[in-house]
Amino acid sequence: MPVTTAEKRASFRQLHQAGCFILPNPFDVGTAKALQSLGFKALASTSAGFAWTIGKADNRVTLEDVLGHLESLCASVDLPVNADFEGGFAVEPAKVGANVARAVKTGVAGLSIEDSTGDKAKPLFERELAIERIRAARAAIDADNSGVLLTGRCEAFLWGQADLGLVLDRLRAYSDAGADCLYAPGIKTKEEIAAVVKAVHPKPVNLLIGASGLSLKEAGELGVRRISVGGSLARNAWAGFMKAAREMAEQGTFTELAHGYPGGELNRLFG
Repeated sequence: MPVTTAEKRASFRQLHQAGCFILPNPFDVGTAKALQSLGFKALASTSAGFAWTIGKADNRVTLEDVLGHLESLCASVDLPVNADFEGGFAVEPAKVGANVARAVKTGVAGLSIEDSTGDKAKPLFERELAIERIRAARAAIDADNSGVLLTGRCEAFLWGQADLGLVLDRLRAYSDAGADCLYAPGIKTKEEIAAVVKAVHPKPVNLLIGASGLSLKEAGELGVRRISVGGSLARNAWAGFMKAAREMAEQGTFTELAHGYPGGELNRLFG
């Protein structure tokens, strides 16, 4: 029997109640189905990974691109899907809310809103504006009682502002504004991670692995609830592709093709 959107959303919330789980990031329908086959309990989209599949750089996709992608992912698997919804594809809180309302209709079980501006000279939105953007996303989610889980992200570390005090202050504020889960991509040390967990307790914390290098067990012991990997799986896929393609282009040989995943297994996977 197909899993309903409501059931996906309920199970996603349940996953955040205790323990620590991996939330891997597929970049298209095929990789989403493959991850489901491996037994993961939920998935998350990746803005970078998806952008590369359509020949764009990260943060260069459109709202329409992303909505179509999310709808395809949600329809392709029986697992909850969390959306990397970047900065809500707008600056003004009201427009962020309107876009979040559209994202909810794709069937996602969760989505995140970032506080980065994309401007290196002023990389983060002003604190009060960032908080209002989270409030607007919360209101949009609650408008139809969807149950979508909202993650508030502070991007300071990714933009060279390694100010833990600033991050903790913002995450607490995002929590107060209605974020269900908190996320500070780029934190690396056990001390930083533990500080974030403590600051927003009892709300769950998402940790980006690839930046921290911890294991699932180690992250769980620090109080982390979920682990995502961003564009890392996509980059690994591109690594194999580019290595084989460069060999053909530069040497005229084909030895790297022998390392590909068996086509028969892929055909069996996708039935």
